[in-house]
Amino acid sequence: MFLGHHLSGLKNSNHLTLPSNWRKSILGGVYLTQGFDQNLLILTENTFGEIYSRITSLNITDPLVRLLSRMFLGEAVFLEIDDKGIITLPPKLMEYARLTVDFVIVGQGEYLEVWSPDQWRMQQSELNDAQANAQRFSAFTIAIH
Repeated sequence: MFLGHHLSGLKNSNHLTLPSNWRKSILGGVYLTQGFDQNLLILTENTFGEIYSRITSLNITDPLVRLLSRMFLGEAVFLEIDDKGIITLPPKLMEYARLTVDFVIVGQGEYLEVWSPDQWRMQQSELNDAQANAQRFSAFTIAIH
């Protein structure tokens, strides 16, 4: 399970090093694609497969389904991970997420998000608004059994 977040720098301008505590959960390679918030998603093969199955089971006559498919699947790439935990980011995806020198990688349980530090600061500002969070999340039923 991927939890927490790490700030790091890109090596050789497009090499992202995965934190060592997360490398054990990723064998061989990962899928990388656009996220929904001008970030990138790093997905294991299993997680990518689950999302792929859900997207491809939707009705392709729906324009929103086609848009989702183009965004998620049309921009996805499989990337090998070297023995040091480094993946090479494609320039187009780096540009989409506004990645330059530094990045923040955020664990989301089954997948990882990659953010530019500026975009992550804006996200954190939103997350730190406790009053707004109480209203935003009140519709969700989160029960502890």
